[in-house]
Amino acid sequence: MNDILVCLFAASGFDKAAQGLTGAGRRLADQSGGRLCVSAMGNGAGALASEVAPIADAAIIVDQEELSEYQPETCLTALTQLCRQQQPRAVLLSSDTYSQEIAPRLAHRLGGSAVGDVIDVEGRSEAVRVTRQVYGGKALAVIEMKRYPAVVWLRSRSFAPAAPRSAPGEIRRVELAAGPNPRTRIIERRRDDSGEAKLEDARVIVAGGRGIGGPGPFQTELRPLADLLHAQLAATRAACDAGWAPATWQVGQTGKKVAPELYLAIGVSGSSQHMAGVSEAKNIVAINTDPEAPIFKYCRLGMVADFREVVPALRRKLGPLCK
Repeated sequence: MNDILVCLFAASGFDKAAQGLTGAGRRLADQSGGRLCVSAMGNGAGALASEVAPIADAAIIVDQEELSEYQPETCLTALTQLCRQQQPRAVLLSSDTYSQEIAPRLAHRLGGSAVGDVIDVEGRSEAVRVTRQVYGGKALAVIEMKRYPAVVWLRSRSFAPAAPRSAPGEIRRVELAAGPNPRTRIIERRRDDSGEAKLEDARVIVAGGRGIGGPGPFQTELRPLADLLHAQLAATRAACDAGWAPATWQVGQTGKKVAPELYLAIGVSGSSQHMAGVSEAKNIVAINTDPEAPIFKYCRLGMVADFREVVPALRRKLGPLCK
């Protein structure tokens, strides 16, 4: 009953979010005195299980034809069966849309409890204790989950990856009964052809807000700086809603949660909703003409100036250093 079950979908691969998720599971299993079991679901589950085996005590392959495409009812039925077999103390899921859809329903079926968007988890006490941000990131709530299993989806990149163990865990394959005929079906998949890496994995991000004045500066000012820094471009909700930037660039409470080493905010006021998406950034640097902008409360370095003067100067200074 002290085992920890981490659920991964093969379609997402063993990316940084999955690595952090298994890192959290490893720590929780060690605190609870139980085992870390990782389930890999969908096409390619065997390869994913091989990647996680050095970290886990057991890697479980769930690769069946009915799970080749994500369907919430089918995956939910499969995970429910797996949890009833494993009897875990906690079930950890990533912050992807699959997990967010499944987590509360899985907890309900198992008679457990569910909490989402968690940034810390501990298992030293009788209850699983989790921490999540509330009020747009202005405060932290610590919640004790006393009904098992505790089903939790974790914020991406909130946890460090686990180091490989001296001996890899066992790899085994399980067959689970198919769920009901799905009420929805996937008829087409379209890939984002922007050619850009995932914003959540970026080490450096250059973000623009309403203060840049329009869509033009994203390409004429921010893009050259981002290219120089090997950075990804991002935007606030206001900039995206205005059509200045694509929705895939949106960072914030209703956008993407990022954790770069450097977050360069240009013309970003720093509302609590936006800052909820960058709370895990290692360093925030801000350029804004408003000395009272909330962003200056969060940044390590701030400059009250017009970005049209500062950004070209930055490019001139950084150019020789970034070659």
